[in-house]
Amino acid sequence: MNARLAALIRPEIRALTAYHVPESNGLIKLDAMENPYTWPESLQAAWLDSLRGLELNRYPDPQGRALQAALREAMAIPDDMGVLLGNGSDELIQLLALAVAAPGRKILSVDPGFVMYRMIGLFAAMDYIGVPLQAEDFSINLPAMLEAIEREQPTLIYLAYPNNPTGNRFDADDLVRIIEAAPGLVIVDEAYAPFTDASFMGLVGDWDNLLVMRTVSKMGLAGLRLGYLVGPADWLAEIDKVRLPYNINVLTQVSATFALQHKAVFDEQTQAIRAERTRLQDALNQIAGLHPYPSEANFILTRVPTGQAGALFAGLKQAGILIKNLDGAHPLLTDCLRLTVGMPEENAALVRALTALLVAPDCAG
Repeated sequence: MNARLAALIRPEIRALTAYHVPESNGLIKLDAMENPYTWPESLQAAWLDSLRGLELNRYPDPQGRALQAALREAMAIPDDMGVLLGNGSDELIQLLALAVAAPGRKILSVDPGFVMYRMIGLFAAMDYIGVPLQAEDFSINLPAMLEAIEREQPTLIYLAYPNNPTGNRFDADDLVRIIEAAPGLVIVDEAYAPFTDASFMGLVGDWDNLLVMRTVSKMGLAGLRLGYLVGPADWLAEIDKVRLPYNINVLTQVSATFALQHKAVFDEQTQAIRAERTRLQDALNQIAGLHPYPSEANFILTRVPTGQAGALFAGLKQAGILIKNLDGAHPLLTDCLRLTVGMPEENAALVRALTALLVAPDCAG
């Protein structure tokens, strides 16, 4: 290894593997929890018209005021709460860590959970504490969580609601107990809000340490890279100090504002995905050897026969379908695959391929 590199790069960074995004060209893409539907042609034409006249030679509005106003109206954000925009929710997770990081400070979440809580904590030199979920249904082990909070005194607690990668929504009363016990900030991550009817958005302000984080990626705008954090203005004003200027480019600001003004189109798409989720769940339940878990997200975590996750992943890819293999990511995810809910014809192809591979397992090799 280059001696200078070894001396300058932190050992914990050198030990990391960069976040991997697999090649998906030519494949049915069911690996990344994206909305599979494109915009109607009429909406695309109107969107392109909205971009005419943009001054790309000028920096964007640093606060994204028009976009913030559109978000407040479309997402029913309480009038007395602040809003902070991020380049996806990943940047917001990074801003939170940068704002509070200090020697000995800790991040706490549940495991298995969203990998970026741990990774970004490491980037900021914060310790990460993961409390295992209940093995049978991925619910929160509340006594263990409360004990860990008391013992570790975390500065940040992240709770995905619903959870990624398990798809279940935690008990709301458990979250309230955690918020009330937490010595620091609790961030309820509602990335999958379009696919559930439960939310803490209307409760922001009830506790002075609660923030709600969302993204527009799952509703059908993943390419725009836009997340938003909602909470008391005094908290967001401090977190905003570590945000790089002009973090939301002008094309994203205008495009997202336009899309939010046509939110009914995306609501219709997410309702279709919800209906497909039910149909896919039912179909998976009919395949011998599979155990799909209940989901309130736009994916279904599925446990497969012992030792077959890798072969099934490879067999599906050979059949032109890309999913996420979570086997080995965490002990509770042994033999698990994560299947994003696609369009009806994509889900049908997935079910056919899984059925064929499980009936004739040699085909998966």
